[in-house]
Amino acid sequence: MKFSIVIPAKNEEAGLARLLPTLCQQYPDAELIVVDDGSTDSTVAVCNNAGVRVISHPYSKGNGAAVKTGARAARGDYIVFMDGDGQHDPADVQRLLYRMEEGYDLVVGARSGLSDQASIVRWSANNLYNRLAGWMVNREIPDLTSGFRCVSRRKFRDFLYLLPNGFSYPTTSTMAFFRAGYSVG
Repeated sequence: MKFSIVIPAKNEEAGLARLLPTLCQQYPDAELIVVDDGSTDSTVAVCNNAGVRVISHPYSKGNGAAVKTGARAARGDYIVFMDGDGQHDPADVQRLLYRMEEGYDLVVGARSGLSDQASIVRWSANNLYNRLAGWMVNREIPDLTSGFRCVSRRKFRDFLYLLPNGFSYPTTSTMAFFRAGYSVG
């Protein structure tokens, strides 16, 4: 199976320094792309040192814009999206791919409960969004906003024009896949 891993990154040198060597070791055949969204730190140098492909925006366009740039550049049948801050476990990439092989078109790596990344207010708001979105598509959605996901590249690219340049690309893409009648896990 040919797959790409796309990581949108802005000033994520520390997280990428930990993440990239592990990804390279665990998935040597994967196409690894980091989209640098106008970083002012050593993000690009860290990527170059790890030997991964870097695509740089000349200025910050937003997380969603970085995701779209990576999706356009990716060549794998599947694209795994991960955050560059190290919040996603590289070992879980295989779990997403396994679910794709079961016939899903989009698989979201749902987070559980509170984490260091989320305050109680943000977690509560996300929980409300999950319930509202689930009601709209008549299916439980455990984590609408997770940036850790795997998609069919061909199908995802059909929706690029819908995706905002900011941080709501996960929500928009998940709802678009549901509304198009694709299988979402």
